[in-house]
Order: sequence, then C-alpha cells, then structure tokens
Amino acid sequence: MKGFFNLFKLSAKELFGEKKRVTIINLVICSMLIALSMVIEALSVDLPFGKINFAFIPLAAIGMLFGPTVGIVAGGICDVLGFLVHPSGAFLPLYTLIGMFQGMIYGLVLYRRWGDVYSDETSGRLFGLKVTQLGLRIVAARLLDVLIVNMIFNTTANIHYGFIPYKSLPVIIATRLGKNLLELAADLPLMFVVLPFVLVLYSKTVDKRAAEAGEAPAGQNV
Repeated sequence: MKGFFNLFKLSAKELFGEKKRVTIINLVICSMLIALSMVIEALSVDLPFGKINFAFIPLAAIGMLFGPTVGIVAGGICDVLGFLVHPSGAFLPLYTLIGMFQGMIYGLVLYRRWGDVYSDETSGRLFGLKVTQLGLRIVAARLLDVLIVNMIFNTTANIHYGFIPYKSLPVIIATRLGKNLLELAADLPLMFVVLPFVLVLYSKTVDKRAAEAGEAPAGQNV
C-alpha cells in the first residue's frame, strides 16, 4: 500500500521536483502530448453512440512517462481544452472528472518507474525494455479504460445528462460494447508500437541526461 501511494508522490515530482532542468523538460513534453491529443481529437469520427479516435494514446503516454498524479491533471486539462477548442453544448464537469480518472488509470498501470518493464537479460528485451511485461501492462491499461471509463462511467454520464434514453439502454450497451471491442483491434497494435517508442526515446534523452547529472534513473522499482 505504501508503494501504491508512493507512485503518486513520485509522479508529482516529475513536474514539481527539485531538479528544475528535468522538470521543465517534462513539462514541455507533457504540454506537447496534450496538444497532440487535441489535434487527434479534432480528427475523430462521430458515431451514433460515441466516436472513434486515438486521442487517448498521448494521454496514455503521459501516464506512462509521468505517472498517475500527472495523468490526473493531464486528463482534466485534455477535457477542458477539448471543450474550448471544439465546443458542443454546455460544459459538463462530470466528463472532466472521467477524463481525470482515465489519466490516472494509465498512470497507475503504465508508469515507467515500475521496475518490471526493464531487464538486464538479453532475452525478450527491446532497447532495455522487457517487452512481455510492458505489453501486458498496455493490454491491462486499455482494457481498464474501455471497461471502466467507456462502458461504465461514460455510459452512466450519458444517461444522466439525457444523451442516452434509459429505455434503449440494453441495445445501446450492446452497441457500445461491440464498438469498443472492434476498436481494441486497432488500439492495441498501435499502442504496442507507439508507447515503447516513446519510452525508449525518453529514456535515451531525458533519462540519460538525468543520469549524467546524478539524478535517479527511470525504471527504479517502487
């Protein structure tokens, strides 16, 4: 339990720690990923009971690099900025809370400071990453996002605000479930490619500079 709460503390230090040079770099990277999420959101495809887009991937990358605390903040910012950039109706704070929870999921499951995604062995390793462990974490994070955020929280919020008629709930749930399962076929392969690339790139640049400056390297166990 102590390790669980320590994740939030470590995550907060990613942007608000004592090493100003690295935290500024992290802040810039986080801002760029949020901006990328907004661009992807603008290219989303609307469907009768939702929309297909990959705007969650930059948020997943933020959670992976900077942990649950930053993921919560980034999730809220993405929702608010998404409304400001593409307003449609009134601002609904419940969706902001859902976005914050989504960012926390990716931060808790994917955070790079979990030691089991790194390995000193040569087998099953890609640029220092333990591929099997990282792949399992990606699958777990996306499934939790789909089942908890999309299927439960978003569906409940849509019913609460009257976007989904309660009488049509069984049909709509079946439709949303089918849509989300189909999306997984595209989401997971893309995440398997993008997230390891982002993590390796970050490790080879920011983490390398941090190690040279005498700071704790990424991938330390908690």
